[in-house]
Amino acid sequence: MMFSRPSYPLIGAMLAALAAIALAAYVAWQVTRPVPIATVGSSSSLAVSPQIKIGGPFELMDHQGNRVTDADFRGKLMLIYFGYGFCPDVCPTELQNLAVALDEMGGTGKAVQPIFITVDPERDTVDFLAEYVANFHDRLVGLTGTREQIDATATLYRVYHAKVKNGADDDYLVDHSSYVYLMGQDGAFLTMFRGATDPKKIAETIAGYIDSRS
Repeated sequence: MMFSRPSYPLIGAMLAALAAIALAAYVAWQVTRPVPIATVGSSSSLAVSPQIKIGGPFELMDHQGNRVTDADFRGKLMLIYFGYGFCPDVCPTELQNLAVALDEMGGTGKAVQPIFITVDPERDTVDFLAEYVANFHDRLVGLTGTREQIDATATLYRVYHAKVKNGADDDYLVDHSSYVYLMGQDGAFLTMFRGATDPKKIAETIAGYIDSRS
């Protein structure tokens, strides 16, 4: 039986193509995978590896129709949660927890700006968010934007989100990670909280950051 000799240039090209595909897949996984975290002090307040950058500049639209950027919130701590208005349970629970945490802080809570950023801008319009955020706290700011703006902002915070269709194109849920981010007065990442964290623990942690800077 005769065997043809392997074509080494062809094999090399195939290996190079496979390597390029593997590299692209790895980069995509790094962007969308859940953030690797380490527990700090308790099971609720978390720290991220220094090699992983969280946050950055964004430009979105608030629930009153105003163009806003991250710079508009300088001078206050930002307490940020990514979710969507049609979320049946997790998002309302998390936003209610944030509202309770802020109320627990009393007057000190005025140093914190709570922010809800939608991952479903197609349905979470300015008008919708205006009614939605009013259900939770009078200082909660809802942010939306174009799909491109939302995706870019979610990537900055390493937020995973993906539509899960139930049938019709407009009938879907959105899978998404459920961390709450605490950003400093300069916009830099401070810490993050797991979903369903006790509001009192959130309040105590935030108060600790405020006290350390007073």
